[in-house]
Amino acid sequence: MSARNRILILLVVALVAITTVTGYALRSRDGSGAAGGASGVVRLDTAGQILFRDTAPGGSFGRIASVPIDRPGGARTTGPMLCDRLYAAHGTGICMQRKGPVPSTHVTVLDHGLHRTRQVKIEGFPNRARVSASGNMLSWTTFVQGDSYLRDDFSTRTSILDTRTGRLVNSIEQIPLTLDGKPYRAADLNYWGVTFASDDNTFYATVRTSGRTYLIQGDYRKWTAHTLRTNVECPSLSPGNTRIVFKKRVNASANRPWRLYALDLATLKETPLAEEHSVDDQAAWLDDHTVMYGLPRHGGGWDVWAVPADGSGAPRLLIHDANSPAAVTTHR
Repeated sequence: MSARNRILILLVVALVAITTVTGYALRSRDGSGAAGGASGVVRLDTAGQILFRDTAPGGSFGRIASVPIDRPGGARTTGPMLCDRLYAAHGTGICMQRKGPVPSTHVTVLDHGLHRTRQVKIEGFPNRARVSASGNMLSWTTFVQGDSYLRDDFSTRTSILDTRTGRLVNSIEQIPLTLDGKPYRAADLNYWGVTFASDDNTFYATVRTSGRTYLIQGDYRKWTAHTLRTNVECPSLSPGNTRIVFKKRVNASANRPWRLYALDLATLKETPLAEEHSVDDQAAWLDDHTVMYGLPRHGGGWDVWAVPADGSGAPRLLIHDANSPAAVTTHR
């Protein structure tokens, strides 16, 4: 083979390699190779969208993404921020990221343009995150020991941040608790799954002690809490502040331990939702009539599903390859 032909062959091989690498880089950057999405501007103050964590294989995996509420199955917009758990409301967001070989989490508070306004480093694995409807009150939970609510040795750390004053409660375990009408103190108290009322003062959460879980109602300004009922985990308060959706332990088996229920706060009447799969998530409200939640797929991956909050209807797939959803319905 002549020297000229060898040079031509080398040039062709180089061009093919450059084209392949460039194409891969572009697909990885915008996530379009696997998720059908596109890179773009993701904001936390744009009404009429669902924010979520993209779980599609490829370059967009783990990034904050968004879809229109009225077209949740349509093309997604993917931003640059990587999160293991997220939530947002009224232009304020929480992005939880697991860091390092020793279990620790960086909690990043985001403004409407995904710019960092504060960062807190805490122990444990990312678990739950919530922002009040006003964007003023934030809470997050990590697993400090163990990694499942099914383990007897699990331990949690739950924090509350008031963005108006900057006050950070690193752990709410020391809040004075009234259990079944009596002051209660114990070394095994674990709190998780905070959800805030619209007054930015009342909050609900789960507490576990002596092997039992309780729904608590807290008063942020007075810094007190009391139990409302047993067997309530990961509560999520409706936009109208009248109902709580939660996961209830219905089976001792590790395969299907929980079912989603709705609780009327005025009557304390429980209603099982139509989703019969075991849901290990803090459900989020899509609107005042519908809740959404992450479910793992058989064989791998996650999807966001939705179901009516009154026990009627049937579950429906909302967003493929997604978890950690949050509906943004009002402008900042």
